[in-house]
Amino acid sequence: MVNLEVWQQLTNELAAKSITLVAVSKTKPAADVQALYNAGQRDFGENYVQELVDKQPVLPQDIRWHYIGHLQSNKVKYIAPFVYLIHAVDSFKLLQEIDKQAAKHNRTINILLQLHIANEDTKHGLDERGMIELLDYYEAQKDTLQHIQICGLMGMATFTDDEAQVRAEFARLHNFYKHIKATYFIAQPQFNTCSIGMSGDYNIAIAEGSTMVRIGSMLFGARG
Repeated sequence: MVNLEVWQQLTNELAAKSITLVAVSKTKPAADVQALYNAGQRDFGENYVQELVDKQPVLPQDIRWHYIGHLQSNKVKYIAPFVYLIHAVDSFKLLQEIDKQAAKHNRTINILLQLHIANEDTKHGLDERGMIELLDYYEAQKDTLQHIQICGLMGMATFTDDEAQVRAEFARLHNFYKHIKATYFIAQPQFNTCSIGMSGDYNIAIAEGSTMVRIGSMLFGARG
């Protein structure tokens, strides 16, 4: 069941701060997505390629679909025709594949690079050195990558009740985001997204500079 009251409160709060709300609808039925769409939500996030591919044709075509899970290169082709933003890009190989598949559909796909900030091995993403190496390589090769747009960074904090740790991890990502913007994208206004914060920690993320939050359970209830 969609909690429209919470959605309205979140929408008002985030709009006042120019923060994008991505409603994470993974494992939830298309009817729940439709209900939130009818209320005015347009950005929705999914973690699984097959689930996204199943939902996209049966829902309004002006939805901005965000792919927020770990993406394998061989799955890019399934979402390339319609995906709005791919959140968790962590290799140059994946960048190349997204560009290749976007070119087939004569479109540009927006992407975020994932920085690993959590004290958890199960979370994906590049460390700072790996991110800089990827961007240096991208700078040298970007004339061959005409169908992707790097729009910012994303990351996931450690799953912990220690708010100080979460705050420090978000601050680390935001500071690195500012460094990357100043170093590589200073003349590109499209590089404007710092995607941190989920249902359990979005307030901390906003305080630390988030421009985009990914909210699931607050809106849709706990996953089954």
